[in-house]
Parts: sequence; C-alpha cells; structure tokens
Amino acid sequence: MTNKFKLLRRTLLVTALVATTGMVSAQQTKLTLGHGNPAGSIRDLAAVKFADEVKARSNGRIEVTVAPASQLGDDSAMVTALRTGALDISANSQGAVANTVPEYAAFGMPFLFADLPQAWKILDGAVGKELAEKSAAKGLVVLGYWDNGIRQMSNSKRPLLKPDDLKGLKMRTPPDSVTVDIMQSLGAEAQQIKFSELYVALQQGVVDGQENPLTNIASAKLYEVQKYISLTGHKYELTPFLMSKKTWDRLSDADHKAIQDAAKVATTLQRKLSKDSDDTLIGELKAKGVQIDSPDKAAFQKATSGVVTKWEASPIGPFVKTVVTASRAQ
Repeated sequence: MTNKFKLLRRTLLVTALVATTGMVSAQQTKLTLGHGNPAGSIRDLAAVKFADEVKARSNGRIEVTVAPASQLGDDSAMVTALRTGALDISANSQGAVANTVPEYAAFGMPFLFADLPQAWKILDGAVGKELAEKSAAKGLVVLGYWDNGIRQMSNSKRPLLKPDDLKGLKMRTPPDSVTVDIMQSLGAEAQQIKFSELYVALQQGVVDGQENPLTNIASAKLYEVQKYISLTGHKYELTPFLMSKKTWDRLSDADHKAIQDAAKVATTLQRKLSKDSDDTLIGELKAKGVQIDSPDKAAFQKATSGVVTKWEASPIGPFVKTVVTASRAQ
C-alpha cells in the first residue's frame, strides 16, 4: 500500500468519524421544557405535542423533555432559569413574566377581551410582535402566545354576584400585580400563593377563594374545595411560551425552523383545547355539585375601572393604552 493511498484512506476514515460524531451529537441535542400545570392538563398536552413535533421535524436531532407540575420550580423561578440558560423552554404565566417584561401586564387589564379569539387577533399582530421584541431584549424568545383563559372566581363562602360580595374575602392571586389590583378594588384581601400549593391552601382555609380559568379549576380539582364559582370573566391571561435566548443562540438555523414550526402546531392545539374546554366544563362542574352563578358584570366592570386608569399612568402606560385601544377597535 503506497503512502499516498494510506494518507487517502486515513483522511476518509477521519472524515467519516467526524461526520458520524456530528450526527450523534445532533441527535443528542436535549432540551428541557418546564411548566406549572398538572400532567394531563391543556398546557401539558400542548407541551407534549410540541416535544413530539420537534423530534419529528428535526429527524430526531432534538429531544425535548417535558417537566410539568412545577417540578423545576414555580413560574418565577423558571423565568429566572430561562434568562440564565439553566432552563431551555417554559410555558409560563403572564404575571411571572411581567416581573421581567412589564408590558405583559397590559393584557391583564380587567374586562379587556370578550372572548379568546379577540385576544389572539391582537397577540398575532403588530402588538404581539412588539411584545416579542421587548421579550428578546430580556433574554426570552417568544415561541408562541398560549392561553391561560378568561378567568373566573371561586370561593367557599357565598355566591359572588356583585362587587360587595367580595368584601372581606381572602382571595388567592398569582404573582401578578394587575390581579392584585383587581381584587383590592373589589374589597377582597389578595394573597399570593403558588398554584402548586393552592389546593391545600383552599382546603385548609388559608384563603377563601381564588380566580382562574375553568380549565385550571378542573385540572387541579379545585372544585373539591370550592362550592361556588362565579362567571365573572374579569380578566384574560396568556401563557407566554418562551425559550431561553442563550439556548436559541447556540442552535442552528435548521433547528430554529424545526422549533418554530413545532411551536405553531402546539400553539394551535393549545388554543383550540382552551376554547373548547369552557364550552363543556360548566356542565361538568355543575354535575360535580358546584354552584355556578352569573354575576352582574357591569357592576364588576365599573368597580375595577380604576385599575386601567392606574396602569395607563404607569411606566408602561403607552403600551397599556395601545393594547386597550386595539381591544376596543375590534
């Protein structure tokens, strides 16, 4: 065997080894997606769908492990982890993300949206694009805007038919300043408790009630410790579906496309499940013995109008006005 042939053979072997190593490395790109809702919830189903789609669209190059039920910490902790690169992806909460990107709070103004499609139209347009740019500046890449639904109130004491019915009640809120303002404007005592700890807090009487979309009330079985649900529809919340910019920046263009395409599929599924759930859950919750009431929404809207005024005068006031104007234009 000539030296020239040996050199050629060695070159081919090295090239093959590098190529094989590269393929294995690509196949072993592993990402972690954390969220705070129970396994089997709408948020979890969409997260699992995303993981499946990413694996399929990357031809197995990327594997996403889903960690539900606050296994990786509460939403605030996961936002911090995203920014540092310790966590790759999170289907998070509006309030927790607003602590880093304050403009998210604008979407929580009371009685802003009559239904979910109205919110989606704004989020999928220029306003949502501006919000994504503000997110990127804080190290968070928006993969999609999922729903956390139109929120309703529940409690263990009495029907909430008018604002006065909330006076003196201890109401749990997420770490969301707008929700705290809404509760206080209605005369309730707002207490922030992690969602993962909410069932026990309600069961033990630490708080009297809470507010959440019906799907969260059902998936966390809060109806077992809450006799009354009032369809206040007082607030919309989104679920920002986010990736760490540190993770994003180390991936290839092909990986970006696979992730973005998978996120679109998962977002469509999550929104559909969110919308469909409200159409069926009222009947299911009634069948479980929960009293469901329709309160005087006009009275609630009047009582909480000062919340919008307060936030329009805040440092994010211009963005709040943009979102409020866009909602009223539809």
